[in-house]
Amino acid sequence: MTQTTAPANGADQEGHAEMVAKLGRMAGQIADFFKPYPEAEAAAAVADHINQFWTGRMRATFLSAFAGRPEELPPLLRSALPRIRPARED
Repeated sequence: MTQTTAPANGADQEGHAEMVAKLGRMAGQIADFFKPYPEAEAAAAVADHINQFWTGRMRATFLSAFAGRPEELPPLLRSALPRIRPARED
């Protein structure tokens, strides 16, 4: 699995934090869309959408940011998290 870590200098760290926040918001919007579905179907649909439409770098950044702190995600995203594919190593 490709790990994305926070950059070393301050400006890059701020950009990384903004990207993590943006991905968290985007994932939350996807989860909100699928919230009316039955829970198991919704979690699969959220993960499927992220796997299909997010780049490997976006998925890697999201997973590295939230895999260690899933409590920061809404319940539906926590359920979808294990189904989100990590970026492929090239």
